[in-house]
Amino acid sequence: MKKTSLALRAGAALGAATLLAVAAPLAASAHVHVEPGQAEAGSYSTLTFKVPNESADAGTVAFVVDLPTDTPFTSVSYQPLPGWTAEVATGALPEPVEIDGATVSEAPLTVTWTADEGTEIAPGQFQQFVISAGAVPDTGSVVLPAHQRYSDGTVVDWDEPTPASGDEPENPAPTLYVNDTPPDEGHAHESDDAAVAAGGDSAPADDGSSSVAVAFGIGGLALGAVALVVSVVALTRRPRPSAAGRSADDRSGR
Repeated sequence: MKKTSLALRAGAALGAATLLAVAAPLAASAHVHVEPGQAEAGSYSTLTFKVPNESADAGTVAFVVDLPTDTPFTSVSYQPLPGWTAEVATGALPEPVEIDGATVSEAPLTVTWTADEGTEIAPGQFQQFVISAGAVPDTGSVVLPAHQRYSDGTVVDWDEPTPASGDEPENPAPTLYVNDTPPDEGHAHESDDAAVAAGGDSAPADDGSSSVAVAFGIGGLALGAVALVVSVVALTRRPRPSAAGRSADDRSGR
């Protein structure tokens, strides 16, 4: 009974450590976002929306991106995706805007992808939806609210702007930064400047440093769990004194 109890505790500890290791990277990336996150004004950019399925028992069957109307794109096309039907909807802008000396009153407003029958983003999967958009407006940033519809009727709206502080909201909207500096990069520069002002020999951190730190942390958790299991197994396998040995000990007064 004691061996079984110790083995169960070891298994629970290993399971908890594994869950922590898996949850660490997922918590940091489990939302819809656009890649690349930054583009040059005037360019025609290929934008990829990475869409993870966050439901445990429903599939993603539709995905919609709202395009800007105050700083519109004049041209939007989509990359065909097997198993999905896509449509770019064009319509009248709330107010006409001037673009390169021309008055624009109509522009692409939304892009909608709908899963064909039998096709969906299943739990534990993600999908990438790609468009070409331009010309990128000469502005600070372009917020691209997105809407994710599940097979059970649930709709998740990814439409909350990320503040300049960089504190990510619960459902952040995919954002394309043009003239503005993305919040994460701004914080990195501020930290570097502060370190230099304080007399430190700090250099800008490598873009992969945070990923490496996470990897080491996860590795440490896993190694700690393995060490715990090995220790418990060793204890459960420690030989017990024989009956003859215990009798000899008793006679010697031990």
